[in-house]
Amino acid sequence: MSGNSFGKLFSVTTFGESHGPAIGCVIDGCPPGMALSEADIQPELDRRKPGTSRHVTQRQEADRVQILSGVYQGVTTGTPIALLIQNEDQRSKDYGNITETFRPGHADYTYWHKYGVRDPRGGGRSSARLTAPVVGAGAVARKWLRETYGTEFFGCMRQLGDIDVPFQSFEHVHANPFFAASADADLLARMEAAMDELRRAGDSIGARIDVVARGVPVGWGQPIYDKLDADIAYAMMGINAVKGVEIGAGFASVAQKGSEHGDELTPDGFVGNNAGGVLGGISTGQDITVSIAIKPTSSIRTPRRSIDKDGNPVMVETFGRHDPCVGIRATPIAEAMLALVLIDHALMHRAQCGDVKVGTPKLG
Repeated sequence: MSGNSFGKLFSVTTFGESHGPAIGCVIDGCPPGMALSEADIQPELDRRKPGTSRHVTQRQEADRVQILSGVYQGVTTGTPIALLIQNEDQRSKDYGNITETFRPGHADYTYWHKYGVRDPRGGGRSSARLTAPVVGAGAVARKWLRETYGTEFFGCMRQLGDIDVPFQSFEHVHANPFFAASADADLLARMEAAMDELRRAGDSIGARIDVVARGVPVGWGQPIYDKLDADIAYAMMGINAVKGVEIGAGFASVAQKGSEHGDELTPDGFVGNNAGGVLGGISTGQDITVSIAIKPTSSIRTPRRSIDKDGNPVMVETFGRHDPCVGIRATPIAEAMLALVLIDHALMHRAQCGDVKVGTPKLG
């Protein structure tokens, strides 16, 4: 199976399956000389890990990360960094009833037709469990970008099903189980009630997640085939269950006039940021703003029509432990993917342009 690696100069290859002994990744291309330990990575994995509230899967995984290579005496050496995360709470018997059938909305049908064999235990490689090593790699990228350029990443949930979640401040994100940038107690209670009802009904719902990168220098990206925004969209669509990506104004730009959408420039900087921090595929120095749409979880208890491997009609019900809304834990994943795109473009820009100086001042 190909397609397990992401990035050109900062390349991440993941390995493992949802119910195998372990999952992990190999990071190739991390610059040498950066102090790095498990303590730099673990906090991001803790944000993503399952079992943190009653609204997510109750699979109990510590997601403790081990650095196996690429670090000597606490410093990156420039050689491949291997991260390992043990699977500790597999319950493969929950999937015994779907070994010969296909869950609607899941990758079961396409995997089996493409490869002629599939791992039904939690979805195997198609499981969102494999986002854990991506978050680990993203933590490494985030640290290097922060120390080198001062780049910081923020994300939050902006919609849960049909519930809009107004933005107040990123300071509120860590104070609730939804990664909501809001301290509105009534809103959070409404979200809690909606999730409780979904869990009782054995159903699921989708979500919208916003993610922002601040402190991105001007000039990252290429104007044609390696556009920064194109690579961001590619990366976000690589996250499990993502079905839509917006950058800047996104689909709202359809209803905007040119006089509204084009961000005017003044000596003090850009007046707006409808472009989402990217013009012509190259970063503007403004915040990179991205929004992703996440579909409802496909693995639900509600009986659904399907077929077996012989094409016979069957009813499928999934009994495993699943998130009623995978979007609840998606914020740190989206932040990690954005960090992986930006470190790759930072390294490509450094290799191609170095510290190019131009006559026109960079706008804030």
